[in-house]
Amino acid sequence: MQAQTKKATLNPALRKFWTSPARNRVLHGGRASSKSWDAAGFAVFLTNTYKIRFLCARQFQNKIAESVYSLLKVQIERFGLQHRFDIQRDKIINVATGSEFLFYGLWRSIDEIKSMEGIDVCWIEEAHNLTEEQWEILNPTLRKSGSQFWIIFNPRLSTDFVYRRFVTNPPPKTVVRQINYVENPFLSDTMLEIIESAKAEDYDSYEHVYLGVPRDDDDDSIIKRSWIMAAIDAHKVLGFAPRGVKRVGFDVADSGADKCANVYAHGSVVEWADEWKAGEDELLKSCKRTYNVAKEREAAVTYDSIGVGASVGAKFAEINEARRNEGETFLVRYSKFNAGGAVYEPDRNYQPGIKNSDMFSNIKAQAWWLVADRFRNTFNAVRNGETYSDDQLISISSETPYLERLIDELSTPKRDYDQNGRVKVESKKDLAKPNREGGPVPSPNLADAFVMCFPPDAGSLDVWTKLAQ
Repeated sequence: MQAQTKKATLNPALRKFWTSPARNRVLHGGRASSKSWDAAGFAVFLTNTYKIRFLCARQFQNKIAESVYSLLKVQIERFGLQHRFDIQRDKIINVATGSEFLFYGLWRSIDEIKSMEGIDVCWIEEAHNLTEEQWEILNPTLRKSGSQFWIIFNPRLSTDFVYRRFVTNPPPKTVVRQINYVENPFLSDTMLEIIESAKAEDYDSYEHVYLGVPRDDDDDSIIKRSWIMAAIDAHKVLGFAPRGVKRVGFDVADSGADKCANVYAHGSVVEWADEWKAGEDELLKSCKRTYNVAKEREAAVTYDSIGVGASVGAKFAEINEARRNEGETFLVRYSKFNAGGAVYEPDRNYQPGIKNSDMFSNIKAQAWWLVADRFRNTFNAVRNGETYSDDQLISISSETPYLERLIDELSTPKRDYDQNGRVKVESKKDLAKPNREGGPVPSPNLADAFVMCFPPDAGSLDVWTKLAQ
């Protein structure tokens, strides 16, 4: 089967799923299974036949391109219905039936959604991040007779709320359907070859990615996903403001498919992120890009100084010198972060009776654990009402670009140990191994840049002296 044979039609395997009476339609499974494609096709069919108001939602949506807008647009074109739909900048309207598609991010707009009237279908795409609190708001919001939820996702953890609520123990009037690539009649030979290769290399990873088998837990992760979710907009929930050092973390691409990344934090609040492809011969270009970000935000830079990044300090010095000669008064301060370097304040206790030098293998491990401590404190403050000062907490603005990927990357690396029993962070090399438990993952560039916003030596006078040079 070749991709070009795909026609504007629905997957016949899902016909019963879409037509059975239900309040909740739950469609889950692995990648390449046509879940979202089929949902978009059926949604276009319904809105072209009846007057229906669709609310298309996902957890984080900072721009329309992150929604199912493009998928619906493609299906409208494939059905040849462009003349019946008015595709606007932020909504889609059927001019013949009066149907409309609205697009919202749950995290930022849940209160606005709560006051909406006349919604017939709430389609929650990539619903694995749906929280129990959000469901308690959404469920009674759809009060129109015959209204429905479409809950579509690739399972992550068996402990996630959406999996427990709608798959393990589904409520009444719920139709649950698992579908995987083996039921997708439109899959290309190339994609089938990719899947078979993944199956041969690591069956457990293949089961999770392509058969939608959820992972049991994230107990081995340094930073638990639930902690990160509790930290989204935690500064608003807990009432603390961004204040303190402004810093940009700069993770430098090594080679191949690796990417550069920036993350910006003001005090305990992360507000922005960026990622881009750049080769080793483009280091100066990447440094200028990061420099301009720091200049715009009046921030210092902490950069990865291993490998290609070893030359970053020299590049920043060149840029500062050129600006000084041009009469500029604001020069960007910078410091290096050597992930394999010595632990900061080795003789100081990390916990009672445990020195930093006995706990951590290197400064990267120390940085990750200190960030994890902040996330755990934030979780306990948000969920359990515990009290901490703002420099013991952490918050991620819901407006941060690449937010969902940042959440994934922060919750992926697992704890490891050196030969002396000290903790360390799972290496990029180990993360990429085909036989890695949980499957191979790309380099966590955004997560590394994030952690560099909170280096263990952030408050030392020595560091600020170096930054000022």
